[in-house]
Amino acid sequence: MNTTHKVIVIGGGYAGTLAANRLRLRGDIDVTLVNSRPAFVDRIRLHQFVAGTGEATVDFGAMLHDGVHLVVGTATHIDTTARTVLLASGRELDYDYLIYAVGSTAAAPSVPGAAECAVPIAELEPARRLRDELDALPREAPVTVVGGGLTGIETAAELAERGRRVTLVCGGPAAPALSTGSRRYITKWLSRHGVAVLESVKVAEVRPDAVVFADGTVRASALTIWSAGFAAPELAAASGLRTDDLGRLLTDETLTSVDDDRIVAAGDSAAPSGLPLRMSCQVAGPLGAQAADTVLSRIAGSEPPVLDVALVGSCVSLGRHAAVRQFARKDDTALNIHVGGRLGAAYKELACKLGVAKIRREARKPGSLRWVKGGRQVTGRVSAAVRSSPGE
Repeated sequence: MNTTHKVIVIGGGYAGTLAANRLRLRGDIDVTLVNSRPAFVDRIRLHQFVAGTGEATVDFGAMLHDGVHLVVGTATHIDTTARTVLLASGRELDYDYLIYAVGSTAAAPSVPGAAECAVPIAELEPARRLRDELDALPREAPVTVVGGGLTGIETAAELAERGRRVTLVCGGPAAPALSTGSRRYITKWLSRHGVAVLESVKVAEVRPDAVVFADGTVRASALTIWSAGFAAPELAAASGLRTDDLGRLLTDETLTSVDDDRIVAAGDSAAPSGLPLRMSCQVAGPLGAQAADTVLSRIAGSEPPVLDVALVGSCVSLGRHAAVRQFARKDDTALNIHVGGRLGAAYKELACKLGVAKIRREARKPGSLRWVKGGRQVTGRVSAAVRSSPGE
């Protein structure tokens, strides 16, 4: 008797879209991708979208295998007993397996006034608001970017190259995970392009027209962009599944939920062994492939493969004509080796294009993705951090 296996993928980002395509390795799987937007968001280009130097959406028709069904809607609850997903529209979808790939979002700021007066850049909708507000501002109006990570640096650089007056506020050093040489290159570039870089400065309050620092200094800011930290959506926790402190689903090393072997996580929303990898597009693709492979193994009745992925560096753009390509060991620790300038920009643009191209190739040829391995060393399927979680 022929059996069709129903698999729902929640989240159409880098990990979820690739996982949905890869599941088409088997013809007896009914794959449904649930995503809140009708288009794929190329998040690593959101800073370009805000500055008006690029677009950040791609039609799903160019990203999905013909056998993947797209449902535009927001998942509000996962019923693990009935194996159903409830959408905000009231529609229910049933599944045999579920891939949880809801991605990440901006962390809720605890600084007074930040939630009301600052605009995050982690998602498409606030990025649209930022673009509109920038278009309405005079070119000389002061803009503040809060957050010294790669997103904050890329946003500040993109705006500065477009002639904006930008202040970049870093709670510690700028780009702390990069090598000394890379950080020096970045801060020099920003300084040459008029960006005021304030390192190890804490924001105490955000006002509609200013930012207040911990020492009481007030700096004018016609628009404040918030890029300080990420968190995962609350769907897993709201559905009774255990998560880490940021809301990522706790899994074993096959990315299977520690609470339900029919649920597999991928991308930014996964916390394998309670020891998640860095939130990034570089990791999302392999984790999406790993999640699909785990489901495929379970359907086939075989043992799922254990997570094996390495991170080999970072790229940070500095406008359209420069970037830094930071090289790293397989465990994601920075080497004192980087490439800057136009060659770095070429590296960065290639990395951005490959993020989308790999998903498209997986749609045409499921199972095609390959990645660098050997970077993760975790003994046992579930770490002590997971075993000791409340409710176990």
